[in-house]
This record gives sequence, structure tokens and C-alpha cells, in this order.
Amino acid sequence: MKRKTVMITGATRGIGEACARRFAASGYNLILTGRNTEKLESLKKDMGDGTEVLTLAFDVRDAGAAAAAVRSLQGGWREIDVLVNNAGLALGLEKEYEGDTEDWWTMIDTNIKGLLTMTRLVVPGMVERNRGHVINIGSVAGDQAYAGGNVYCATKAAVKTLTDGLRIDLVDTCVRVTNIKPGLVETNFSVTRFHGDRDRAENVYKGIKPLTGDDIADVAVYAANAPQHVQIAEVLVLATHQANGYTISRRDGED
Repeated sequence: MKRKTVMITGATRGIGEACARRFAASGYNLILTGRNTEKLESLKKDMGDGTEVLTLAFDVRDAGAAAAAVRSLQGGWREIDVLVNNAGLALGLEKEYEGDTEDWWTMIDTNIKGLLTMTRLVVPGMVERNRGHVINIGSVAGDQAYAGGNVYCATKAAVKTLTDGLRIDLVDTCVRVTNIKPGLVETNFSVTRFHGDRDRAENVYKGIKPLTGDDIADVAVYAANAPQHVQIAEVLVLATHQANGYTISRRDGED
């Protein structure tokens, strides 16, 4: 059987990189996107024999660059079976009335507008072929706000609503839509949020065994490989000692 193709945004680290490795192991060819050409090429070289990999370097905030990248796809690469809208970030943890407006716009442009851009570029082809799957990486933060999370939580609430709306719009097709909502995942997420302050980032996971990027990638691959009549609409994935976005039991000595 022909190998399916998955496009993953923000593929050079964290959940995106884990998804790349898991989908490759599951028999998919990969279109990996990100802003860093060197990291994309390094990841491409790491993939095992039998996996075809195409890399596209662009920022999802740049709609023109994203459109040019998708238009550049040739032949079978144009037939994207799974789109993983993973590119996203959090910046800052200030009170809303004290927040950095540049951080706000970066989160909104990446987490919402970037996701919309990629959806608009890729999903029409899925509809035309009457097959495909969109997997959006949302967050438990989209269910309830937490202290300092204001704008980030709002962007992930938007992801939930946009995912639900897309599923409604595609209900008369065979295209499926999934929202995966992770809780605490130890990646570079908190380092980015705190603008490179690793000590502060490490405290986020202190006293609890968090999820890993692989844990979320496993869910994404499971959803994509479900029987065609099964649409896994939404999955909330939390660490064992996390109940929601802000209720966490921390234990001394936990790693």
C-alpha cells in the first residue's frame, strides 16, 4: 500500500519532533516544517530508511511564505493525508494588565492565525480527495484560564473552538478533525515562555513527573490510525498528578 503523508508544523523540537519520529515509525512519509533550516535537515537525517522526508522552512506567522511553501509541493507530496497543526508557544506569565504586547501578538499570530493559515492551505485538498485528518495540538489551558496564562489560554480556547467549527464544516466529508489537549509536557515550552530562563522553567515541573512529547505523539498517531469510521474528536491528556490547568500535586523528590 502507498505510504501516507503527514505534514507537521513546528517539527524541530518538543511535541512536533516527537510526532515526526512516531509517524515515521508508523509508516508515514513526512513533510516537516519549522523556522530553522539546519534543525529540519538534522531531523531529516535522523529518520530511518524507508521514510521519505521533505523539509519546508518558513514561519507559520508569515501567510505568504506558508502559501509559497505549500504551492511548491510536487507530485505525491501534494496529497497530504494528515496535517498536525503543532506550531505554537507561550510567552510570559504576567498579569493581563501588565503583559508584554509583543508577546501577545506573537502568541496570537502563531497559535491562532498560523493554525488558520495552514488549515486554509491544506484542507481544501483533503476535501477534494474526500480523505484526510487534521490534528490540532491544543491545551488544557484552553478549557480554563490560570493565573498569568490569560492570552495564552485565550489562544488555546480559540484552537478548541476552531477545531470544533472545522469538524462541523467537514461533517459531510470523510475528513476527520481531532483536538489534542496536553497538560504539563516537559519540552522547551517553559524555556520559551520565560525567554530562556532555564531555572525558572525547571520549577514548572518540580515535584511532578510530567508528560513527554512522545506521550502526546502516541495519541496523535493513535487518532490518525483509528478506523476510518472512527473520529477521535478531542483528547485531554494530563500527568497523573495533574487534575486540570492549575490543580497539581507536587511531591518532594519527584523527577
